[in-house]
Amino acid sequence: MNHPPEIVIAGGGIAGLTLALALHDAGITARVYESTTTLGELGVGINVLPHAAREFARLGVLDRLVASGVELERYMWFNRFGQEILAEPRGRRAGYAWPQVSIHRGALHRILAEAVRERLGHGAIVLGHHLQDFAQDDARVQARFVDKASGARRAAVECDLLVAADGIHSAARRTFYPDEGPPRWAGNMMWRMTVELARPVLGGATMFSAGTGDIKVVGYEISAAHKAAGGSLFNWIAEVKVGEPETTPPEREDWNRVATVDEFLPHFADWTFDWLDVPALARASRQAFAFPMVDRDPLPRWTHGRVTLLGDAAHPMWPIGSNGASQAVLDCRALVDALVADAAGDLEAALAAYEGERRPATAAVVEANRSRAHDSMLDLVAARAPAGFERIEDVVSRAELEALSASYKQTARFAREQL
Repeated sequence: MNHPPEIVIAGGGIAGLTLALALHDAGITARVYESTTTLGELGVGINVLPHAAREFARLGVLDRLVASGVELERYMWFNRFGQEILAEPRGRRAGYAWPQVSIHRGALHRILAEAVRERLGHGAIVLGHHLQDFAQDDARVQARFVDKASGARRAAVECDLLVAADGIHSAARRTFYPDEGPPRWAGNMMWRMTVELARPVLGGATMFSAGTGDIKVVGYEISAAHKAAGGSLFNWIAEVKVGEPETTPPEREDWNRVATVDEFLPHFADWTFDWLDVPALARASRQAFAFPMVDRDPLPRWTHGRVTLLGDAAHPMWPIGSNGASQAVLDCRALVDALVADAAGDLEAALAAYEGERRPATAAVVEANRSRAHDSMLDLVAARAPAGFERIEDVVSRAELEALSASYKQTARFAREQL
């Protein structure tokens, strides 16, 4: 192949849109095919870690993210009694060249979609096209799409490379691994919410985890406009272990399953701290999105001929440590760099280089998240001081806590020295 590859991206989520921008920046043609018929601002909050922020800066959209979201300055861990375990700086406050940004998932998606249409043209995102299957030979791929609602077949699209960024229920992944079965459930359910508050929580630039691996609350601000007005648009998650690992989740994992706070509120009835009243927060939230905490086992390979996987299609992981979307962004950079570096136009070699870099790295993050490495100090402190403590230093040293945090950053590749 002596020309830049024509690329079809299946999936217009954060991964697919980021890849389209990165490919365009490198002079490579790409078009995004998305299942939905509209690009609405759905979902709740998301964190962009410094290694992903670096890539968004390179693509010229980081300023828009910062203007919409909140630049985080610290992360705090608390036990289930609201007692502080550790506070550490994050983002630029921790010496990184790039920030850590918390933002509404829908706002991030909108910013990326706007940038794709500005640079690649309005037709670069094709809506109402759900990847059903594909056919390929040594020279080309034919991607076949349907209307997801009606099942009506869309016109097939030919390309040099099909990148499946179509999420945890990826059609391409299912084609490669038809016997994989359903996603693997941790036994935990999560309820995700946003709520407007009169005052920011913990100063407005802090993300926190409080509780244990079996029951916890995570929260952070996501709106620059609310913060500028002295208020807060607060994103938070209530997580409870309700089943045993490796069993079938209670429902198909769907970010948009609307629930009520009554589903989880009894578990947090006495979680009233001097810095947060969890029952009051839940009652103010009114509506939640329920989601079973699921992932899939790491795969032996992502690439088959001229089709490869990216993002959640390749490595869905438990949402611990704010790494799912950020790892997908790193996938995009690795794939584009591999395509650009391959001067001979050997697509097989480029895809092997991409997968060789990213598959082991993401498998390590999947396993680290399964071990709850990011929040391992919560269970450590609960085991040593189940009734709480007067001084955290009497339970665990700061050096031990910092070592646990540093280890996860190394695994997820956002330790400061790695960037």
